[in-house]
Amino acid sequence: MTPAARPLLLLVFWVLAAPARPGSEGDGGWQRRGPGTSAAGAEEQRCTVERRADLTYAEFIQHYAFSRPVILQGLTDNSRFRALCSRERLLASFGDNVVRLSTANTYSYQKVDIPFQEYMEQLLHPQDPNSLGNDTLYFFGDNNFTEWASLFRHYSPPTFGLLGTTPAYSFGIAGAGSGVPFHWHGPGFSEVIYGRKVLYFPDRWWHATLNLDTSVFISTFLS
Repeated sequence: MTPAARPLLLLVFWVLAAPARPGSEGDGGWQRRGPGTSAAGAEEQRCTVERRADLTYAEFIQHYAFSRPVILQGLTDNSRFRALCSRERLLASFGDNVVRLSTANTYSYQKVDIPFQEYMEQLLHPQDPNSLGNDTLYFFGDNNFTEWASLFRHYSPPTFGLLGTTPAYSFGIAGAGSGVPFHWHGPGFSEVIYGRKVLYFPDRWWHATLNLDTSVFISTFLS
């Protein structure tokens, strides 16, 4: 199916932070409160994207890689990376680093450089659902891989790949109510670090993102 034949298959996916689990590191110190928090469970139940916990690579290639998205559960174990992504540890390790924020409109026209601690303490808060994308700045992508190498080396990317592609990471932290309007790009995976899912999206699949809670996430783009 060509991109032009897909106008009725627009996909919105929700980046959901999972509830704290007994015996785990909990919510990592992230305040997961926002306009959609109380409805997060209901929205997750209504999600129509297929979920697979036992998908083989052959099935992935045959049924999803080039045609439709899928939520992959239990594909990786990033418990160590998750622990390092707690609010306290990230501030201790990277608080003085300068990060580049992007506007939340489709093409992220505006870029703003700001100390990571300042972003965390002053800008990482629930967004007004009626605010415009070009009025919202959040941290996603534009990562300095030299400065963040001590964190990224602990990340285990999804084991499924596509022939002829090279993975590239894009790490982000966003407040509740933030997101990006409908857009498309190449194929890849989006993993919610404070959550329990990995979403695969095919090449040029139209989608939008909405963070119902404060979310820590990383995308692996295959290009």
